[in-house]
Amino acid sequence: MIEAAFYFDLQSPLAYLAAERILQTMPIACEWQPILARELPSAESFQTFRCRKEEEIFRSEVELRAASLGLQPLRWPDPFPFDSATAMRVATYAKSIGRVVAFAQAAFRQAFAGGRDLQERDNVLIAAAACEMHPAAVVQATERRSVAEQLERATTAARELGVIDVPAVRIGEHVFHGERELERAAAYAQTLAAEPAGVGAR
Repeated sequence: MIEAAFYFDLQSPLAYLAAERILQTMPIACEWQPILARELPSAESFQTFRCRKEEEIFRSEVELRAASLGLQPLRWPDPFPFDSATAMRVATYAKSIGRVVAFAQAAFRQAFAGGRDLQERDNVLIAAAACEMHPAAVVQATERRSVAEQLERATTAARELGVIDVPAVRIGEHVFHGERELERAAAYAQTLAAEPAGVGAR
């Protein structure tokens, strides 16, 4: 069986674009794994623009990419970037109860289709409610140290496997970074799936 994982942080608009495409693009099932991008060695912080013009160009490129993919017009949350720590703890909790895909998609859409700041707990709760996660359980999850530690462990494990930024897709031992690499990841997964049993595991 081919191991495959999709790594994301809800702060990243590029991960949002990938999350909207990955289910249709990948020929095999991918585990959705929330991680903290700020703990990765080469992650884009979205705070290092040299000038306002550079930031405007970046935003315009993301908006055009979203439009070319047939997504809703991209709306930027204010502030952007936002601190995703709380939302990512909820994503980690959602993963533990089998709802990480539904929650991540709802939260991404709150942020980048609805323009809502995921630092605000109410916006996170709206996303959680969309996939029938009980608000009291969600609030408790954001406060549990065990959930935060689980997120930290997942981030460390991803980093050790070669994930340096989000979005990323890992197929076996190979990691593909960036939303535009989804097709290459899919082609690689298809190649492995076509190999005789045991050959692709090396």
